[in-house]
Amino acid sequence: MPPSMGYIDYIDWKTLGCLFALMLVVAGFRKMYLFTKLSTILLRYAHTPRQVSMILVGVTFFSSMLVTNDVALITFVPLTIVVFSLCKETRPILFTVILQTVAANVGSSLTPVGNPQNLFIYSYYHIGLGDFFLTMFPYVFSGGVLVGLLLLFIPKVSQSFTLQVQETPSIAKGKLIRYTLLFLVSLAAVFDFVSWPVAVLIVVVASEKLLLKDVDYSLLLTFVGFFVFVGNIGHLKQVTDSLTRLLEKREFFVSLLASQIISNVPATLLLAQFTGNATELLKGVNAGGCGTLIASMASVISFKIFAHYEAKRTIVYLGFFTIVNILFVLLFLFIHLFW
Repeated sequence: MPPSMGYIDYIDWKTLGCLFALMLVVAGFRKMYLFTKLSTILLRYAHTPRQVSMILVGVTFFSSMLVTNDVALITFVPLTIVVFSLCKETRPILFTVILQTVAANVGSSLTPVGNPQNLFIYSYYHIGLGDFFLTMFPYVFSGGVLVGLLLLFIPKVSQSFTLQVQETPSIAKGKLIRYTLLFLVSLAAVFDFVSWPVAVLIVVVASEKLLLKDVDYSLLLTFVGFFVFVGNIGHLKQVTDSLTRLLEKREFFVSLLASQIISNVPATLLLAQFTGNATELLKGVNAGGCGTLIASMASVISFKIFAHYEAKRTIVYLGFFTIVNILFVLLFLFIHLFW
């Protein structure tokens, strides 16, 4: 179709608005080093390289449920590199970063605000919160257990290991309270307790204006582009009929495979228009976040950070990353077929 004002109707404004508000609030948390402070406190209880990895992977897993997988990795992967470098034990960095990446993709699957595709599916299909959790819990629980088992490959003892952590600035209580309240307002908009335009307005007005530059506008524009693209496809009867037939009773497998090729967020925006089976699509695109490097754009974030740290070992990283992710894809296929 030629460009027209009808494009406006293709866009899910609530998803964009809620995602924008959450990004802004999380930028506020990151500016006050909230997540780094939390990690520093936890790391005081670590005495071995394995315990350090467990804490850093664990905090990535659980934080991704609330602040998205992208933000969790942007925050904790650099921290991992710094902490192990300070501890004079750099060998666990590669495997820890890979496990953090998987942990973020798996952990974020549990909640509607854990990643962009979940936020869209929750809004688009109006899934009940309880149903959402119950649908994803078997995958997140089993994935968490596998992450824990793989952490056992991190060396427990190291002669050169000496724990040192960076000191972080103290957190202003006033700011912490302000952004916590704004985070709750953003969540209220996601769950329709507050009108989303009102929530966005409150968050923008009450946040520090310099945080606006930290919002991932490229992701928001990607959403807009795919909304328009899919809206146009919807007018092509032959295409819509073909995609509808392809997805029928195969939503999980098609969405998992599509995620490997075009990433799970675009796959979600594309396939949601052609199926009413929300739970199968939800499971498929989240399981599909594991696999290839581009299956989840959060995985690309980790890879870029590691490549900047140690460019010579990127091939090794990709090899281990692929092996680990294949294990998780096989696990999720087993859960889907036999749970």
